[in-house]
Amino acid sequence: MSKKVMPKKTVARKAAFPVWAWGAIGLVLVVIVALVALNQPTSPAKSAALPAEITVQQAAQKQKEGAFILDVREQSEWNESHIAGATLIPLGQLSSRLKEVPKDKEVVVICRSGNRSADGRDILLGAGYASVTSVAGGVNDWKAKGFPTVSGP
Repeated sequence: MSKKVMPKKTVARKAAFPVWAWGAIGLVLVVIVALVALNQPTSPAKSAALPAEITVQQAAQKQKEGAFILDVREQSEWNESHIAGATLIPLGQLSSRLKEVPKDKEVVVICRSGNRSADGRDILLGAGYASVTSVAGGVNDWKAKGFPTVSGP
């Protein structure tokens, strides 16, 4: 019996990935990292996000430090008592009065108990405001903790 001789299989060699391609990939990655770094905010005030909610004690401190205090209650609630120096924009009007709220300051939103102020905070965050927070407990807690209020329009 004669054995059939099978031809040897030729193994195809994979071409090595060109060195220049690795260099091009590296260059693209460096450019992407540089662009991301350049697009980061440089101002600490603009890049410092605030917690979603703060206490009235923290709110009082923020007010002393120059934060914009935004009261989103109704006019009748405001007339009864409000924080001196605060600005009244009722929650239902906030979306149409955004130009009255500064973007270059921290914004502390307050209401009667903390529910509407959370909605106000979310409206501002959705409109591009970076440093916004809501006051837990609202004006009720503000007064209960002994912080001063004023009354009248």
